[in-house]
Amino acid sequence: MKAISRRAALAGLGATALALNGSRARAASKYSPGVTDTEIKLGTTAPYSGPASSYGIYGQAQTAYFKMINDNGGINGRKINLISLDNAFSPPKAVEQTRKLVESDEVFAIAGFLGTAANAAVQKYLNGKKVPNLFLTSGAERFNDPKEYPWIIPFYPLYVAQGAALGAYVLKEKPDAKIAVQYLNDDLGKDFLRGFKKGLGDKASQIVKEVSHEITEPSIDNQVADCKAAGADVFVQLTYSKFAAQGIRKVAALGWKPLHIVNSNCSSVGGTLAPAGLDNAKGLVSASWEAIATDPNYRDKQRIRTFVEFMKQYMPTVTLDDTTATPGYNNAYMIEQVLRRCGNDLTRENLLKQATSLRDEQPPLFLDGIKVGNSSTDYRAIHNIQITKFDGANWMPHGDKIDLNNIAS
Repeated sequence: MKAISRRAALAGLGATALALNGSRARAASKYSPGVTDTEIKLGTTAPYSGPASSYGIYGQAQTAYFKMINDNGGINGRKINLISLDNAFSPPKAVEQTRKLVESDEVFAIAGFLGTAANAAVQKYLNGKKVPNLFLTSGAERFNDPKEYPWIIPFYPLYVAQGAALGAYVLKEKPDAKIAVQYLNDDLGKDFLRGFKKGLGDKASQIVKEVSHEITEPSIDNQVADCKAAGADVFVQLTYSKFAAQGIRKVAALGWKPLHIVNSNCSSVGGTLAPAGLDNAKGLVSASWEAIATDPNYRDKQRIRTFVEFMKQYMPTVTLDDTTATPGYNNAYMIEQVLRRCGNDLTRENLLKQATSLRDEQPPLFLDGIKVGNSSTDYRAIHNIQITKFDGANWMPHGDKIDLNNIAS
C-alpha cells in the first residue's frame, strides 16, 4: 500500500509539473484571434472574377506560396491557413468578403491583397478593427498614413513617385515632346498622372491630350485614336493590363510611332504584351523593381531557380512570362518573414511592430541592389525602381536605378 501510495504521489507530482510547464508555455505564447499552437489563420481577397480577373493569379500565388511553406513544416511549428475569397474587383464585394474574414472566420490578419479601389474600400473598417492589412499591393498615397491608419501597411512603390520617374524620363529623352496621356479614372490613374506631371515640371504644359476611362469600359480604342489625332509623339498609358494591351494593339493598327510608355502594373510580358503582340510592344517603356524569371540576366540565380521550381510544382498552368504571380510571391515571402520574427508573440500589435521595422530586406524576385525598409512613421518600403525598355522578348534596363525619394521630393 505504501508503494502504491508513493507511486500515486509521484504521479501526482508529475501531473502538477506538467500542468505548471504547460501554463508557463502558454504564458510565454501571446496570441490574438486566428492563432493557436498549431495554426495561423490569415485572410485575403482577390479578383478571381470580374473586369480584372487576370489579376487573380496574384491571389493564386499567395495561396500556393503558403501551401509550399506548409509542405515544408510551416512557420515556427504552425501551419498557415490562408482563406482567399473572390472580391470580383468590386469595392462593395471586397467589403463584404473582408467583413466575413474578420468577423466570421476570425483571421489573425489580412494578407495584403491587390487593387487600389478594393483596398480603399476596407481601409477604415480594418483600421477601426485594428486588424493588420499586411503589405497590400497598391501604390496609392492614401495607404501610407501611419498616423491615421496605422493598421494599413502598404508594400509597393508610390504611384506618384513612379509617375514622377516616368515624367523625368520623357524630359530627358524628348524634351520638346507633345504628350498624350490616357489614364484610369481612379486613385491609381490619378496618382500616376499627378506624379507624371510633377516629373515634367514646367513642361507639363506640353500635354496636348489628357483622357480618362472607367474600369468597366469595354474598349479604349477611340481614346487612343483621339490621342494620335492630337498630334502627340509621346503616348502614356496609366491603367491596367487589359487596357494597356488594347492601347498597344491600337497604336500599331493606326501606324502610329510614338514613344509609348505604360505604368509598371501593365508590364507583364505574358499578361499584357503577349496578348497585344510582342512585335507591337517592341520599344515600349515602363519601370520595374522586380526580376523576371525568363530574363537572361537573372534566370541562373539560385533565388530565380527556386521560383521556377515553385511555379512548376504549385502553379503549373501559369507561364513564367506572366509576371502577375511575381508580386503575390514577393508579398507572401515578406509576410512569412514577419511571422517568423514574431516568434510566439503572435499578437496583432507585435505583427504591426515587426512589419513596420524592415531593414535591408531583399525579396527573392527583386532586382539586384533593390532592397526594402520602412519605419513606424513612414511605411514606404520600396525606394528604387529601374526604367526598362522592351526589346521584343525581354525588358532591358535603361539607365541607372532611380531613387524615388529624390525624384518625388
